[in-house]
Amino acid sequence: MANLEITAAAVQMEAVLGDVPANLAKADRLIEEAFAQGGRLVVVPEFFTSAVAFHPSLLQAALPFPGKALGLLLAKARQHQGFVGGSFIAVREDGERYNTFVLAFPDGGYATHDKDLPTMWENCYYRGGRDPGILETPLGPLGAAMCWELVRTQTAKRLLSKIDLLVAGSCWWTLPETGLPLPFKETTAGQNLEIMKATPGRMARLLGVPVVHAAHAGRFEGKMPGIPGLRYRSHYLGETQIVDASGAILARRTFEQGEGVITAKIALGRQEPRESIPPGFWIPDFHPMFKLFWHGLNLFGRRYYQKVTRRSRGANS
Repeated sequence: MANLEITAAAVQMEAVLGDVPANLAKADRLIEEAFAQGGRLVVVPEFFTSAVAFHPSLLQAALPFPGKALGLLLAKARQHQGFVGGSFIAVREDGERYNTFVLAFPDGGYATHDKDLPTMWENCYYRGGRDPGILETPLGPLGAAMCWELVRTQTAKRLLSKIDLLVAGSCWWTLPETGLPLPFKETTAGQNLEIMKATPGRMARLLGVPVVHAAHAGRFEGKMPGIPGLRYRSHYLGETQIVDASGAILARRTFEQGEGVITAKIALGRQEPRESIPPGFWIPDFHPMFKLFWHGLNLFGRRYYQKVTRRSRGANS
């Protein structure tokens, strides 16, 4: 359905870390607000049921699939005769957990995408998926990507020339508030935020399609992976955005604006990409320390998933 116009809504949440019932109720309210503002395609953030950090509550944050999170998205899509999407940690019948994005349709159908590579401590709580992230929907083929899927060239390569819109969500955290040298913290935290701000628009320019990106913006307190007793106090960066196929921002909500909804009219369809996909693994130029943390925490997380998470079998019913 190239050139179809639709009003998109993206939700910015301040989730309660690991509190699934509270976050389901919050998402319910914000989805209602999004439809009340005229949205027909509503996107809530990645991990909308739990947010994510290294914290014991995440061992119990997974939901059966199908289950309550899928039920909420389907119910809202049917009730408002619209489309509703978001991701959550889902447990399959074999006990494995995935970060599953669901886009629910007005007729009761839905399409899914499992995030390909967990980011850093996310590896503690789910494993990566293998699907291409292309959703076959009544609106046509849409892409789905979550958080750091948006900054990897492999995501752009598998979606290029195959989708008419990208639906996206993130739970993008930043450095701890204490324990780091101030010059290092200012440099790397500033770069991290600038990359987050630029990411939806850059992916739009690489693919030549609009992007609807929903994000978390609350503060959180987790644990420091591998260092018992040390706390990780920080916040999620926000930057909920709706951008057109040229990368121009049509609507935006910053961290400082907190929880809420943005809306904008978008035209589904493909244009000639404004940028070429760069060589290498990453799209932006990350600080070397982020790459070091990426590799170290990925390894820590994969071991934790096998030794702790898979054996816990804990999940919300």
